[in-house]
Amino acid sequence: MEKNMLIPFNKPFLTGKETHYMYEAVNSGKLSGNGIFTKKCQQFFEEQYGFKKTLLTTSCTDALEMAAMLANIKPGDEVIIPSYTFVSTALAFVRQGAKIIFADSGVNNPNIDVDLIEPLITKFTKAIVPVHYAGIACNMDKIMELANKYNLIVIEDAAQAIDSYFVNKNGEKKALGSIGHLAAFSFHETKNIISGEGGMLAINDDRFIDRAEVIWEKGTNRSQFFRGEVNKYGWVDTGSSFLPSEVIAAFLWAQLENLSLIQSKRINIWNNYHKGLKKLNDDNKIQVPYIPNFATNNAHMYYIVVKNIEVRDALIVFLKEKQIMPVFHYLSLHLSQYYHDKHDGRSLNQSDRYSDCLLRLPFYYDLKEEQVIQIAAYINEFFEANK
Repeated sequence: MEKNMLIPFNKPFLTGKETHYMYEAVNSGKLSGNGIFTKKCQQFFEEQYGFKKTLLTTSCTDALEMAAMLANIKPGDEVIIPSYTFVSTALAFVRQGAKIIFADSGVNNPNIDVDLIEPLITKFTKAIVPVHYAGIACNMDKIMELANKYNLIVIEDAAQAIDSYFVNKNGEKKALGSIGHLAAFSFHETKNIISGEGGMLAINDDRFIDRAEVIWEKGTNRSQFFRGEVNKYGWVDTGSSFLPSEVIAAFLWAQLENLSLIQSKRINIWNNYHKGLKKLNDDNKIQVPYIPNFATNNAHMYYIVVKNIEVRDALIVFLKEKQIMPVFHYLSLHLSQYYHDKHDGRSLNQSDRYSDCLLRLPFYYDLKEEQVIQIAAYINEFFEANK
């Protein structure tokens, strides 16, 4: 590895076809969305992963907001989400007037501890929103069993989970985002597949499909009109401007054409990190990502969990001196300035532990194998020098 060569946390990967397809979109005369590239992307996701219906959105936040509308979340409803997640997971439901009931993470990974969900369910509970952190599946069998038992809607926050799977109790492999009633994905520039900003709503329950299109089109039945199903269109429901432009969809299509190549490279990076940090994990110096036997790995990120915030801060300083830019991740939402006084006061110790102790390592397509090996070597060096 070259000395003094900065290794950023993230670097967006371009396939080379993005600008070509964006040029095609501009010259098509159809820029406002729901054109040929939007349809190609949506068809790809439906065929590749078995989603009943997909709708591209301008962000994962928008997809979550659509899901909250479709679930008919109202003031007084309660929605259960993990505290260790991005603010959008909660914000979409807060905007509908819901009370957020925060659940703690598991000991082995930052995903919601499914064994803690049922005691949080009340007569006001409307939905459960599992977040597949780092693209690793939550235990969806248990979550769907609770949803069926209490007649709840499950909205998968699959922002990080494209091309990752859950193996259910019958041995069936199902794509994350295809199991809950609704799911939201992100194509932000830090994700495996990107469009700069962008997202997608996946609809897996027939009762939500028609209304989803209406909400997507600003509360109008415009999509039905263009399909010739109605002779005029008008305002028929709530909604907003969730539909992205064709330029965004064109960029995304270039990425989807290279999905297998991108994923293969990312898996190699993840495996090299895992190999280089195994001894520190075995020696109980750090905790590396845990992948349950019901989950696959889409190599969205590589993180480590250290003993305390002091160790993490010192390691960040050490790596930055080596021109390596790691970053921590979420701050527990139940302790946030905005929501802490609305939280019921329960301690969520695991969520707070990940907030203090989790560190994400540089991870992007162009990261070279020797760079990954060197980063792992530096981390080993840090712990060797700080026994």
